[in-house]
Amino acid sequence: MDLQNAVLTKLTEANINANMGDVANWFEDSRALLVKFISKERKDLYDNNKVIPTGPTVSLSEGKKAQNPTYQDLLKSKTDEHNFEQLASSEIYKVSLNGTLIKWLDTAMYGNISFSPNGDYVMLSTLEKPFSYLVPYDRFPSRTTIYTREAKKVKTILTVPLIEDLPKGFMAVRTGRRNLSWRSDKPSTLVYVEARDNGDPAKKVEYRDEIFLLEAPFAGNPKSILKTVNRFAGIEWGNDNIAIAYDYWWNNRNTKTYVFDPSNSLENQVIISDRNTQDHYSDPGDFVSRRNDMGSYVLSLEGNTAFLIGEGFSEKGQFPFIDKMNLKTQEKERLYQSTYSDKLEDLRQYDPKKNQIPVRIESKNEYPNYYFKNLKNNKLKQLTFFENPFKSIQNVHKEVITYQREDGLELSGTLYLPVGYDENKKEKMPMILWAYPREYKDKSSASQNTQNPNEFTYPHWASPIHWVNKGYVILDDAAFPIVGEGDAEPNETFRSQLIANAKAAIDAVDKLGYIDRNRVAVGGHSYGAFMVANLLAHSDLFAAGIARSGAYNRTLTPFGFQSEERTYWEAPEVYYNMSPFMHADKMKTPLLLVHGEADNNSGTYPLQSQRYFNALKGLGATVRLVMLPKESHGYRAKESIFHLLWEQDQWLEKYVKNR
Repeated sequence: MDLQNAVLTKLTEANINANMGDVANWFEDSRALLVKFISKERKDLYDNNKVIPTGPTVSLSEGKKAQNPTYQDLLKSKTDEHNFEQLASSEIYKVSLNGTLIKWLDTAMYGNISFSPNGDYVMLSTLEKPFSYLVPYDRFPSRTTIYTREAKKVKTILTVPLIEDLPKGFMAVRTGRRNLSWRSDKPSTLVYVEARDNGDPAKKVEYRDEIFLLEAPFAGNPKSILKTVNRFAGIEWGNDNIAIAYDYWWNNRNTKTYVFDPSNSLENQVIISDRNTQDHYSDPGDFVSRRNDMGSYVLSLEGNTAFLIGEGFSEKGQFPFIDKMNLKTQEKERLYQSTYSDKLEDLRQYDPKKNQIPVRIESKNEYPNYYFKNLKNNKLKQLTFFENPFKSIQNVHKEVITYQREDGLELSGTLYLPVGYDENKKEKMPMILWAYPREYKDKSSASQNTQNPNEFTYPHWASPIHWVNKGYVILDDAAFPIVGEGDAEPNETFRSQLIANAKAAIDAVDKLGYIDRNRVAVGGHSYGAFMVANLLAHSDLFAAGIARSGAYNRTLTPFGFQSEERTYWEAPEVYYNMSPFMHADKMKTPLLLVHGEADNNSGTYPLQSQRYFNALKGLGATVRLVMLPKESHGYRAKESIFHLLWEQDQWLEKYVKNR
């Protein structure tokens, strides 16, 4: 596209293969693209409903453990294998800006394509056989090869076998090289990671991962540059002597930030941050980056000084900030902090040389617009002038309320009052409580408030906000922490904590005088739907519920779910107690179940809603099941969304508002 003249030029026919990751990548001179095209060798696809089987589909286990999550949409037959291979296969061409096509590589199942920062080399991955019926394609065998920009093979640097049997645990990884990438501040240096614990989280080791460099032409010995206490989570490159690395460990929610010298790192790595990822109040922010001469992003540095932009959550509210930090002494200086009490200021890419920053400013009733802010005098230059497209709700009352659970845990939620509501009369209105449970390992993090009343109110398809126009009070994003401190697992007391969270929320809004607590609905999506079903089965707090795209029988996800690492056989009572399906006989509250027929989310098979509905119907509960055709875990089609809103509205009107 010629931006100056607003003219589009067609370069190819509609035969690009958009499957399998990267589609097109620019050559370094920006005069040509490397593009994946549908292979001319592609064969016709088979229709599973019409193919006559040539024999049974056989799967085999020979005694080796393979405890995989319940993945959706896996290959199931030889027909699936054939179709997958046809759809995944591409030819690669070099496409010039004048439309000239030059064959670059022959047909294969190409995945990611990545040019080195200087454009001299291309790192390219391909999927290999055998395929698997147990795991998704990103765990099929693969090969990673380096080519020159002229498509001459340099070296195959990684061959990965089929991965069906990782060790147990969320932090398990495969052995060997992984996370291959280019070092962004060097012309053509590869970076990769290797596990020092054989990828097994259960092993006790001083360091979990080790990071290596391998310089072009990739034939020498790799250089070890860093060892991380937790599992490696990424690097931001600065220059020859400064880089920032991160690690992470799920089980204790710990993350560490390292500053190190890539040229002599084993003697010069320093941990500059060691914190709980769920502790938002202590978040130091993200390091500011810039583009270097090769067009790659590197740390924005002035000598040893780096810059951070933080969201600025605190006990007093949210006040985004910019800090500068001396990476040698770790001393910090605050350069700027937002002081808005009635607006939300979203800080973007800081430019230390110009001392200005692009910001997005919004309020609960002002649509977001973009500005340049001069940090010397705090003056704003407005860049966009978007108007509010949702004026019918722009003056609705909105506030973040805080309240306590019965055990003293501080909770919060965003409260909306109906359009035109008279706060002096305080008419008792019906309420919709919408939430999503989250697991924590400490009460301090669980009690932190990360909601901002000054965020603009978007009435998106999944939101309950629409019903402020129908006379409902809304408590949205109500905090539903599930806490398990020390050796205790959060799920040991999942049900009791759910009920305590719900009761505290209803009590808080009832105390304000806005609602009829006999007309309260609860809603949630995915794990929130799981929450809804549990609340309705084990409490009498609600008049009705809406559960979308949930899972209700945890024995169908026996190797873990959400934040539960234990298998069903290790904690059968937890799986049983948490499964609404197992307690369907206790359901006495009207429940609307909604699910996409093509849900591809791990664990939330459409079968989950279908079997739960059958159980509830068989036991005489009031329940309605809506299966949305061709929809996945979230819903996209206009027809689906409009029908969803109608279903929810009719359910609420009948069983809540006019019960």
